[in-house]
Amino acid sequence: MKKIIAFAGSNSSTSINYELVKYTVSLIDDFDIQLLNMANMPFPMFSEDEERENGYKNSLIELKDDFLEADGVVISVNEHNGNPSAYFKNLLDWLSRVEYKFLQDKPVFLMGTSAGKRGAISSITITEQTLPRFGAVVENIFSLPSYEENFSKKKGVIVNEELKQKHQEQLDDFLKKLS
Repeated sequence: MKKIIAFAGSNSSTSINYELVKYTVSLIDDFDIQLLNMANMPFPMFSEDEERENGYKNSLIELKDDFLEADGVVISVNEHNGNPSAYFKNLLDWLSRVEYKFLQDKPVFLMGTSAGKRGAISSITITEQTLPRFGAVVENIFSLPSYEENFSKKKGVIVNEELKQKHQEQLDDFLKKLS
């Protein structure tokens, strides 16, 4: 069975992007899903001094191995002041030090959501341009604007029918590329 790793680029315990990832993987059948809650995966801020003095955490090595073994990746990036979060950038920095091409030839379904009308589009765009450096192939993109209006946290679903359909189309296309 093909394996998909899914996570949000946020370490917040109340991440709306993690909610979007959980919804997305709930729609996937016939794949082995590894859903990661990054709030449970703290990493120190990357620095060459930290790397030299303390090396790599076992959880980082395991995460890198999980990426290398996966057939596809689902990521939902959050946005802080128009950029991906410092946590997500830090995660990429650490992973790329362990294995620069940790996403080598991995198809990625890249998503993002935010409270605003732009739906984390700036963060999505930056991430779309960054991930190929690490070997990723960004295959599909979805942005969910105005999270509070378009997603029911209680039900765990996209409630705007047009956006729900767009999301499903992008997901279906992504899954076809993995089959």
